[in-house]
Amino acid sequence: MVELINPARERLKKGEVALGVGLRQARTVDVAPAMKTAGFDWLFIDLEHNSMDLDLAVQIAVAANATGIAPIVRVPHGQYDMATRVLDGGAIGIVIPHVDTAEEAKIVADRLRYPPVGHRSVAGAMPQLAFQAVPPAEATRAVNEALLVVVMLETPKAIANAEAIAAVPGIDVLLIGTNDLTTEMGMPGQLDKPEVVNAYETVIAACRKHGKWPGMGGVYVPPLMEKYIGMGARMVLAGSDFSFLMEMARSRAAFLRGLK
Repeated sequence: MVELINPARERLKKGEVALGVGLRQARTVDVAPAMKTAGFDWLFIDLEHNSMDLDLAVQIAVAANATGIAPIVRVPHGQYDMATRVLDGGAIGIVIPHVDTAEEAKIVADRLRYPPVGHRSVAGAMPQLAFQAVPPAEATRAVNEALLVVVMLETPKAIANAEAIAAVPGIDVLLIGTNDLTTEMGMPGQLDKPEVVNAYETVIAACRKHGKWPGMGGVYVPPLMEKYIGMGARMVLAGSDFSFLMEMARSRAAFLRGLK
């Protein structure tokens, strides 16, 4: 029986934190082994807030699968045709932003999973399985089991519906988009407010009740990261290639300017 390992999912199944890195500037496939060496479990290949095209996202995804780091792609809201194309191209997870209700979550699961869970079309030989000749029933089962389907909760309405969303079969992760959430709440960037803490408590409790994993995005201040991970956030976006580049560049420039 063929097996497909999703490194991020394996971390989550053990109750550990699965660390992701956002790709904003990277445009070459060597980012996959580099980020694996750096200690990350998954790539957050962002096609929502990025000029990267689908072909490049697929090339990075194929390289990531060969390297042992999970390629997970965020597509724009409602663009399921793009989502299934990157899945056909090698992605092992999809992030769907701006999911507010259980009804929307049901559509997500239906479009992204193969039968009997959903109704995704089968394209043929799969890059996730190294293009092996595998019977369709076995291949679709393996991909369904390894896939991470992530919905982003980014509004107060979504937080209020967290338990209903978490109860939807085929959804794996409820990831809080904290920056959008605080903006929708009328307090942009105030990530430590009681309302935000309450949102994390609500989502984490819903996930625990229904056997799903809570995720965190948009929180990059170490004390707050420690707080929300301590509360139970498990699929964690740790930052992006651009933010890491800028942080190190500022540090090095400041050091050199200080030399006499």
